[in-house]
Amino acid sequence: MKEKLKDLCNRAEQAFSKVIDSQKLEELRIEFLGAKSEIQAFQKSIASLTKEEKPVLGKLINESRKFIEEKFNTIQEVIAQKALEKELKEENIDISLPGILNNLRGAKHPLTLITQEIVSIFESMGFQEMDSPEVETEYYNFTGLNTPESHPARDEQDTFYTNINSHVVMRSHVSPFQVRVLEKEKLPLRVISHGRVYRNEEINPRKLPFFHQLEILCVDENITFNNLKWTLQNFFNQFFNAEIPIRLRPDFFPFTEPSAEVDAQCVFCKGKGCQTCGYKGWLELLGCGLVDPNVLEMSNIDTKKYTGFAAGLGIERFAMLKYGISDIRDFYSGDIRFLNQFSKV
Repeated sequence: MKEKLKDLCNRAEQAFSKVIDSQKLEELRIEFLGAKSEIQAFQKSIASLTKEEKPVLGKLINESRKFIEEKFNTIQEVIAQKALEKELKEENIDISLPGILNNLRGAKHPLTLITQEIVSIFESMGFQEMDSPEVETEYYNFTGLNTPESHPARDEQDTFYTNINSHVVMRSHVSPFQVRVLEKEKLPLRVISHGRVYRNEEINPRKLPFFHQLEILCVDENITFNNLKWTLQNFFNQFFNAEIPIRLRPDFFPFTEPSAEVDAQCVFCKGKGCQTCGYKGWLELLGCGLVDPNVLEMSNIDTKKYTGFAAGLGIERFAMLKYGISDIRDFYSGDIRFLNQFSKV
């Protein structure tokens, strides 16, 4: 059988070397490797061999089959290459010419652009960026921020709980990072954090059940409301690249006292009134205030020595103002036409 296998390999090698077209090559493949080929017959004959002969001759048969398959594959590649060269020659294609580039290039998402810009402005004022988890306990999301159990924000209608009996929630604001920072970091500090937050909101052009917030926190000795106002005024001036008048209106947040809403003069109508500002001349942009002493005390901070301020803003809202976007849902549509508008921003 060894001589027969050797003879078969020689015949196959000679036959394949003379092939010049794919049709003849396929005929030879069937002849030498097909179901009725000699190599297949040798394979079937193994069953009749002795126990000692089977491993030796089985190895020879496998080596012969592999040899024939390699010859077939080599000739197949040669024929395919010649066919391609013939096709290119007939089509008169110069394969050395540079290809046509796809002009659809990726770009940073508008929310990423706005976040990077805002973070950069606050970093220039000495704030350090920090991360915080999206899944929080009730303590960090509410209790540590001076939000009592009776507060309506803790109701399941407003907050997403991971389980109906759980004390774990999807954070409803970025503010929990304040408690985590106050517990671990040394004072004084100036920090900034941002990320996705979750609330049970109706979906419309202005609201979604998830969006992005960015917050700042400053704690030091002798911090006053004037420090807060100067920081925000400086931020608005840099963000809108102009001297923007702002005003602070009294408001209430459980974790700041006193608290305020910050309005900036409408950058589109310069205070005259337009559709964007609801013809009021002012845009409501963010909430802020001095850190409530209760929040500091729960983190074992001496409120006789330290005070601080905090402010938070919605990133989608600033992006909508910056780029003139009327529907918040556009940010999450995945529409390449929408995203391509920001490829050169």
